[in-house]
Amino acid sequence: MCSDQRAKSRTRATAIGFSAILLWSLLALFTVGSAPVPPFLLNAICFAIGGGLGLIWVWQTHGVGQLRAVPWRVYAFGTAGLFGYHFLYFSALRMAPAAEAGLIAYLWPLLIVLFSGLLPGERLRPLHILGALIAFAGAALIVAGGGQGPKAAALPGYGLAFLCALTWSGYSLLSRRLGQVPTAAVAVYCLATAALSALAHLALEPTVWPVSALGWASVLGLGLGPVGLAFYTWDIGVKRGDIQMLGTASYAAPLLSTLALVLAGVAAASLSLLLAAALIATGAALAARASRA
Repeated sequence: MCSDQRAKSRTRATAIGFSAILLWSLLALFTVGSAPVPPFLLNAICFAIGGGLGLIWVWQTHGVGQLRAVPWRVYAFGTAGLFGYHFLYFSALRMAPAAEAGLIAYLWPLLIVLFSGLLPGERLRPLHILGALIAFAGAALIVAGGGQGPKAAALPGYGLAFLCALTWSGYSLLSRRLGQVPTAAVAVYCLATAALSALAHLALEPTVWPVSALGWASVLGLGLGPVGLAFYTWDIGVKRGDIQMLGTASYAAPLLSTLALVLAGVAAASLSLLLAAALIATGAALAARASRA
């Protein structure tokens, strides 16, 4: 493959990976609509939908043979990444204030950008670091706006939130090292995560189903998009695209998520939102310029 073809392939994979960020921007809106379903039950339903769709795609593309060739250790890794992230995330938000815990959990894009320089064939430039820090400041305005200082009782939750950030950044970066593993394997990750989530639900929380058509539509939307298709497109992006650009562009997720809530009438627009938009756009632009260099 010539250099121009490789560049086009990398750009296309990066664009596909960015679609996952767009889908994740609907996560908060659909989650609000899915109330009062408890988190692990919601996880089990959504990952079952996402895994089922993945299996249909694998069957239609005759990729079943690819799944047989994937080592069990890879399946264990993928399942641990998806299930571990969501388990830690939901637990952190139960034990600490949501804004502060969410901010700590959203360190994962910054960690991706910073640690990606350790990957073979990648180089971390000063503009990557500057862009990541500026974009993180924008994300902080959204996630922690109006928050109060940390309390001792919340420290365990903050610790789980940091583990959450490490889990997803580690999953994304190590997925890059598994570039030969077909994206079809994500279907198995999702189904295994659904099974583990169902067990966690039975052990830790009561069973509460959606109470309206809107609730069921929100659950279906989650399974089809933010907790379904997004993991397949993200897998393509981190394995074949510009992982540093994707890491920094991921800061658009809290911004777009907030905009979705504003448009739906769930949240109100504010000056801090406009400032956050400027910071995130500036950070992403700097990272893009560094990647082009």
